Amino acid sequence: MLISRIASSIGDSVTLKLNATAARMRAEGVPVIHLGGGEPQGKCPPGAIQATIELVQTGEVRYAPASGLPALKEAIGGYTEQFYGRKVTPANVIASSGAKQSLSVALLAVLNAGDNVLYPRPYWVSYPAMAAMCAAEARVVEPSGAGLQPVLKDFEQRIDDRTRAIMLNTPNNPSGVVYEPELIAGLVKLCEDRGIYLIMDDIYQRLIFDGRKPTSVYDYTDREVDESYVLVVNGVSKQYAMTGFRLGWAVGARELIKAMTNIQAHQTSGSSTLAQHAALGALRGDQSCVDELCRTLERNRDLLMEKLGGIEGLRVIRPGGTFYSLADVTAYDRDATRLAGHLLEKAHVICVPCDDFGLPGYLRVSYCGSESDIVEGVGRMATALSAYQTG
Repeated sequence: MLISRIASSIGDSVTLKLNATAARMRAEGVPVIHLGGGEPQGKCPPGAIQATIELVQTGEVRYAPASGLPALKEAIGGYTEQFYGRKVTPANVIASSGAKQSLSVALLAVLNAGDNVLYPRPYWVSYPAMAAMCAAEARVVEPSGAGLQPVLKDFEQRIDDRTRAIMLNTPNNPSGVVYEPELIAGLVKLCEDRGIYLIMDDIYQRLIFDGRKPTSVYDYTDREVDESYVLVVNGVSKQYAMTGFRLGWAVGARELIKAMTNIQAHQTSGSSTLAQHAALGALRGDQSCVDELCRTLERNRDLLMEKLGGIEGLRVIRPGGTFYSLADVTAYDRDATRLAGHLLEKAHVICVPCDDFGLPGYLRVSYCGSESDIVEGVGRMATALSAYQTG
């Protein structure tokens, strides 16, 4: 069959594939523990549930405008003012079917064939595929700072006259590293001076630990939103434990948002009206659920660090946010995919090999599940690794 070059260049999502594997094994009765998961196990906010029920009970679930329901866009504006310190209008907002779609349509709106987009290593697995779908070049920036921290010169060395955007995900998936404010400040100036878009993937923005406060990119620009090259992407999936609703958003200059809306209108039209009402309920409701989730994740992080620290040969990078950590497994096997297969077969524990995140030799180990899963899962890993021999 004839398949396009772009489609042929894009493989499976390793994380979604492992989620499907975990679901299949559990259905077969295998006592699998998923330490590679990418969704918090808490309940979504009562306000989100109630808003969904109320809409369903009307029996009138209709199309939404391509850029989102006016009420939701107003609420996203309120969220932006509260947590970013910047007032925006509904014309500066687009609601999408997940933050992933916001990122994708943003790149489609700013990249031409042959242009390039920069992002640091390690990176979310979907970034290269998103660039490929624009027939653009994905350029990986090597972090020269300690603990996978990039510094400004790392980006400056990779920019050329075809660079149209820089993507930054902080706290970072898969490392959990929180990038320093100095980097964000430097990137804002660099991008605004050169006319390059800075796309902030802030989906884990409020899931941050150790008493740190989330960094607002708007603290580092004096430009009005409509004159700025900053685009902020966020959503309800992670902080509100609403992954299945698939609702994200982007905030930026109205000219860019209009271009993104035109693309989205032909991709999917507006996102699910049910999901938008649920998001509205979450944003307008009690925010203590986010703080509670953050505290739970921080306790889980500390527990995971303690347990992984007891496995000889593992070198673990302590995360400052998200619900992911990175374990260097090269002392056991330089092929992390092979090692992950061994852990799945022998220990029934799922960890994510980080080749597709740009870090061969590492496993992403998640702590978004229960404390018992962490204790049991790492215990099984330790037993399986103690008898491991490279194949």
